[in-house]
Parts: sequence; C-alpha cells; structure tokens
Amino acid sequence: MTASAPRLPASFTLTPSHTADVVLPFTPGERRFGSSPVVVIGASTGGTEALKTVLCQLPDNMPPIVVVQHMPEMFTRSFANRLDSLARLHVKEAEQGDVLKPGCAYIAPGHSHVLLSSSGNTLTLRLSDAPEVNRHRPSVDVLFRSAANVLGRSAIGVILTGMGRDGARGMAEMKQCGAYNLAQDEASCVVFGMPKEAIALGGAHEVLPLNQIAARLTSLCEKRIHERQH
Repeated sequence: MTASAPRLPASFTLTPSHTADVVLPFTPGERRFGSSPVVVIGASTGGTEALKTVLCQLPDNMPPIVVVQHMPEMFTRSFANRLDSLARLHVKEAEQGDVLKPGCAYIAPGHSHVLLSSSGNTLTLRLSDAPEVNRHRPSVDVLFRSAANVLGRSAIGVILTGMGRDGARGMAEMKQCGAYNLAQDEASCVVFGMPKEAIALGGAHEVLPLNQIAARLTSLCEKRIHERQH
C-alpha cells in the first residue's frame, strides 16, 4: 500500500509569485530623466543591520537614497526613525508624493511598493498597493525597474543580504539601462540569496564586503555628479 501525499488544509492557499510586470512595464527604450544620481537599495534577511552600517557611514550631502527592506508594515516607520537618529542623513518612511531631496533616505513602507516618478525636473515617489512581487510588497524588483525606466544611467543600485531572488531581475534591468550596481559579498551576508541571484544574472558591476559599500557609493556619486557638470 503506497502512502498518499499529505493534504493541505482547505483554507491553505499558496500566494502566487508575480513578477514586476503586475506593477509596471519595463520600458528600456524611453528617454531617461537627466538627474543627479539617485541610489536605490534592496535588502531582506539581515538587512536592518546592513542598512544601518551603510547609511551611518554616508555623508550628509549624498544624493537621494530610496530603500526597500522586506519588513512588516508596523515596523518600517520606527526603523526609519531609528536610522534617522543614528545617521548624518535624514531618514524617513516614504510617503506618496515625496519629492526626492539630497541628504535624504526614504524607507519603503511595509504595506506598499515604492516607485520613482518624474515630473518636469522633479523626482517623486509613488506608492502602489499592486499585488506582491516575488511574494513581497514592497518589492526590490519594482523599485529597481522604476529606477531603470526613469533614471537610466543616473541610478546606482545596491543589493544587500537577503533570502530569495527579489531584486535580481530589476538589477539586471538597471544595468541594461546604464546604471552602475553593487552587490554585497557572500562572506559579509547573513543570507547570500538576493546578492547571489543578482550576480548570477549579471546585474552587478562590483561585489564588495559590507564595510566597503558606503565608501564606494560616495565615490561613485561624486564621479557621476562631476561627469554631469562637465
């Protein structure tokens, strides 16, 4: 007599794993917003401490930074407030219509995707309650795709420690549109999942230990600003 497969409870449903297509299309041929650099960062498991390490090492004159950290919605505001008290940057939970400003870092709220949007010479943030992407909302892939679409080579991407593959495809799309991307190395990750997948898809230009990412970000931003001025 063969054993039958275990039955799932009648109430159990597996959440479908959507791609970023359910939130926004990838538009690599469109004209890019010609801005100073914007840094976009994605993280998951182990990311709260990794983000603290990176953000607290950055100067207060950095270009705008937008962060997706997989975290329940009841914790994202207090997390942003904690970082704000520690970093030289101003750190806040992202809100609908926020205008991106230098010296500020915006943490995606735990209930919404966060996307970059351009209007004239202004960059703003848009929140979306579209379905989960890679079973996450907010999703790193959504943020990274919006950066690819809107910013092109003005974007700098960073993918930090985390489980799964969220952000890997979006980072590859950013690279395709001219962005420059960093991934955290295996030795310094709590979970070498998201960076590993991003590296495997070819989206990362450099793989660095956590304690070198802030300095490299600073120099990349200075280089991009200098290029834009000349």
